[in-house]
Amino acid sequence: MVKQIDDSGTIKGGQFLTFRLADEIFGVPIEMVREVLDYVPVARVPGAVSFLKGVINLRGAVVPVADVRIRFGMEATVNTESTCIIVVEVEASDEDEAISVGVLADQVLEVADIATADMQAHPEMGTGVPPRYLHGLGKVGEKFFMILNVEKVIRDEDEGHGTPIYRETGDGD
Repeated sequence: MVKQIDDSGTIKGGQFLTFRLADEIFGVPIEMVREVLDYVPVARVPGAVSFLKGVINLRGAVVPVADVRIRFGMEATVNTESTCIIVVEVEASDEDEAISVGVLADQVLEVADIATADMQAHPEMGTGVPPRYLHGLGKVGEKFFMILNVEKVIRDEDEGHGTPIYRETGDGD
């Protein structure tokens, strides 16, 4: 697990890559970010879940690309000059290796260094984003950003909220 998130799910200060989805600002711990790519065409996957835009070939590896705007009930991402793909690594269940997943972003903003004192628990309502997809809020100056729980966004199938991109598998592999 990312060192900025403890076993209880509490977020600590540190560096976060901040980015924009529509009018909302999000962040992910910098340790999760493998790289940021200019937008590249995404190959569609027939029968994929609605928020999976497709896959890209990243130096020989197949990387799924998620449009989390769709997962959050927003309109799908429209590609512009600022659109990019943030490749993050999420923990693989019961495996040693992390899984790379691309997340579409309207625009990458900055790497923000946030003190633990500027971290807050996420509000249970009012953000427009389901709280289960957030670790908390970070504060830069007077502005807040939502800290995305990428693992939950990618794997969530609780309460009928859709199908995950990656599903934990049993022992039969």
